[in-house]
Amino acid sequence: MTAKGGHPADTPLYPIREVSRITGVNSVTLRAWERRYGLIRPQRTPKGHRLYAREDIERVERILQWLSRGVPVSQVKELIDQPASAPPPEPASGDWPSQQRQLVAAVEALDRGQMETLFTQSLALYPVTTCLTELWQPVTRELEERWRDQLGASLQRRCLESFLRTRIGIRLYHANQLARGPLLLIVPLPDDPGTLWLLLAALAASDAGYRIQLLDSALPFSELPLAVERLQAAAVLLVSGRAERADLIRRQLPRLAEQLDAPLGLCGPVARIRDGDLADSLVELLGDDLPQAMARLRSLIQDA
Repeated sequence: MTAKGGHPADTPLYPIREVSRITGVNSVTLRAWERRYGLIRPQRTPKGHRLYAREDIERVERILQWLSRGVPVSQVKELIDQPASAPPPEPASGDWPSQQRQLVAAVEALDRGQMETLFTQSLALYPVTTCLTELWQPVTRELEERWRDQLGASLQRRCLESFLRTRIGIRLYHANQLARGPLLLIVPLPDDPGTLWLLLAALAASDAGYRIQLLDSALPFSELPLAVERLQAAAVLLVSGRAERADLIRRQLPRLAEQLDAPLGLCGPVARIRDGDLADSLVELLGDDLPQAMARLRSLIQDA
């Protein structure tokens, strides 16, 4: 049943994996919305498996609309349960600024336990795209600004990278077992001082349904065509949080794009910084908003 009652016997019902595919909300989050907040109430089979009606799917989509406006998940139920004729109120300020401050403080204090809490809690309650847009991307940008002149910056960066490598690596491993999308080869560029943007890009790409082959150190460009052939990669995604060398961007990347038998995309801050340097090349600038970059990448692969 849904929050409004039971369904007719002939109503089509969908298992949780299908609802996850349709809405983009993973099954862990759907279950958390049900158990913690009563946002959805699917039917159950005799064995306890969840079954969702079309109304439930539409309700999930309305939840996502409120979350995208910055409403905390704890406040969504009272909004979507209002009568349809009632004008939607302006959403209260979300709790993302508070979570951002907590995460920055946890990184600066090298508090891995708090990092774990914030990582797990956010991804259990919100879609990956929301977590990236509202928490991880803003915090990464803020930290990189602070780290320019801060004592202990390298230690903080390495601790955060180590944490994310473990947590995101586990998610990638399990997601790759289930993913049916094309394989995406994700590689850092050589001047990037760390792997933060690389790991976040891999998380975004995995959430978009790709199978991920992640290399956590730069590969010589001469070996990338072979890597594409051997791995049967549908596209190559190069990532960096830095501007990178002018010669690499203006000469080597366009030449590499011509040699590859797959599209070459560039994402992270480098794609924003070097926006004017690759306009006439085959290199696709995907931007530094990672969920949007994955949407652009999908169109690129389909066209290819």
